[in-house]
Amino acid sequence: MEEDIMNGIIPLYKERGLTSFDCVAKLRHILHTKKVGHSGTLDPSVDGVLPICIGSATKVVPYLMGSGKIYRGTLTLGLATTTEDLDGDVIDRQPLTTAFTADQLIQAAAALTGTIQQTPPMYSAVKVNGRKLYEYARAGETVERPTRTITVTRFDLTTPGDFDAEQGTQTVAFEIACSKGTYVRTLAVDLGRQLGVPAVMASLTRIKSGGFTLDQAVTLDEVAAAMAAEDLSPILRPIDYALTQYPHVALSERLWGLVKNGVFLDQAQVGSTEPIVALSYAGATKCLYQFLPEKQQYKPLKMFAVD
Repeated sequence: MEEDIMNGIIPLYKERGLTSFDCVAKLRHILHTKKVGHSGTLDPSVDGVLPICIGSATKVVPYLMGSGKIYRGTLTLGLATTTEDLDGDVIDRQPLTTAFTADQLIQAAAALTGTIQQTPPMYSAVKVNGRKLYEYARAGETVERPTRTITVTRFDLTTPGDFDAEQGTQTVAFEIACSKGTYVRTLAVDLGRQLGVPAVMASLTRIKSGGFTLDQAVTLDEVAAAMAAEDLSPILRPIDYALTQYPHVALSERLWGLVKNGVFLDQAQVGSTEPIVALSYAGATKCLYQFLPEKQQYKPLKMFAVD
């Protein structure tokens, strides 16, 4: 298969035990191309949807990352770990004598919904002073972590929980819709803090990312099979999947001749006053243009293809 026509997005199902970079490396080998990029990491212990951009589609990675994500998982109340998930060492236990009620859990989750501030965990890839936080953590060092603004659209507790009287723990299933940059395991810890007990994320699956849902995701084996059959069309999606939030404008041949050379367009030529528009030619999205109100013109924002 020719590399120059291998452009698009593969909604990959990332298995547990693999890093996001592992997936990229394996796909580079399967597809025989270096132009492979992922849209936001998933921890090795987390499975689910990981959109992978191939060829010129790597230019839309920031737009895929900017879309909201949905996760489904479980959290356990009554203990805490170094990593905020079950991969870490237990650092705190507070056995529960009775289970929290559904109303108590719902009220605690409501306090973590909306636009909130979150401090990234020490075991994360966030950089401080040029080093990743997990590098400090592994060296036994602590460092001041910058807070970030995140949006939690919903934090639904899907069951009242499974109470283990012997262990003194309560495991609760949840579903979270949130913005990019959200650490779900930290939300699990924060839910425990709202309730006054230690907590940890027990399991997590990303069920939606970049507009792709879990039932659309394909495995590495399925990608390899499609490559062997020399037909990626069933699994390679167009870059438009990353650009659905923008109005689309079809260009005439004359206007496309201007756009591919980076020419500004008058508002009347585009026929829109939207802040950003996706411009297409011959059925394919070619670029994003941004509106300049003071000039009543659109300027190039991001070119995806000039052929």
